Amino acid sequence: MNISMQPVDRVDILTLQDNYIDILARDNSDVISRAVPLEGMEVKNSILAEHGFSAMITVSSGESSKSLLFDFGFSHHGAAMNAKTLKADLARVEIMALSHGHLDHVGGIRLLSEMVAKPGIPLVVHPEVFRAPRYMKITEDLKVFFPPFTRQDAEDAKVSLIETATPYPMLDSQVLFLSQIERTTEFEKGAPSLWYEKDGVAKPDTFEDDTALAFVVKDKGLVVLSGCAHAGIVNTVNYARKVTGVDKVYAVMGGFHLSGPDQAPVVKPTIESLTEIDPAWIVPTHCTGRDATAMFEQAFGDRFILNMAGTQLTFAAEQ
Repeated sequence: MNISMQPVDRVDILTLQDNYIDILARDNSDVISRAVPLEGMEVKNSILAEHGFSAMITVSSGESSKSLLFDFGFSHHGAAMNAKTLKADLARVEIMALSHGHLDHVGGIRLLSEMVAKPGIPLVVHPEVFRAPRYMKITEDLKVFFPPFTRQDAEDAKVSLIETATPYPMLDSQVLFLSQIERTTEFEKGAPSLWYEKDGVAKPDTFEDDTALAFVVKDKGLVVLSGCAHAGIVNTVNYARKVTGVDKVYAVMGGFHLSGPDQAPVVKPTIESLTEIDPAWIVPTHCTGRDATAMFEQAFGDRFILNMAGTQLTFAAEQ
């Protein structure tokens, strides 16, 4: 499979929700633009950080630009509140996509959809986003359940579902929804504590619905943006390279799901593999975990970016 992508001049990723915020950060650059939550010249707002992810993404070619929403944060109000504080123009959004069916990526869909204000707007998902019940198995007798994302939730948000298990081009082929990601690495085996039930039978949750977005920046290569990378961030990047036919990687951003003792052995081979892939930028977000994020910073040095809620990152072609 080789899907022809339309290269773009720039990809702007405005994070509406992430786990971290520091409004005193002063590391703005051509790539990084931190939130400045001011009214006039007074600090009157803040940015809400939560265990979740949401981003408004704008792709630009020449004088033309198009926007989409990817994921919707945890709480019903958090990403929407940040969008208002940041004065994000959600009316520009033409299509939406969901990385997988966990609450920390879909909790704010209703309010964000209301801000987009386009009833019937397409929402691209893998069919297994509605998998339920999903839970974390602490012991055989102790299970912590995740609230499901349902078709009724999608109807309440007034979206028009596009369900696909194969890659789906969006915005005139400037964005690719990767859908179901091939698992090829030996070390990315998912989270052993995450399970679901089907027809009353408990099964390990292998997250067929886990996916990411891919973009091609002219002369720079792929930008890959994951939600949680339950499929493995190296699997995700390699699959994006395979289906687009673009081998060079410009930026890898997203949740890498490397938090906690179960994932500790996966961190080192992940860093080694991404070092070999050699992106210009590495941006671990959301569920990557504090220890793993610190290891990425040490490994990638100046190529590492600490993402925050309210940060806009710009990945652009040469001027």
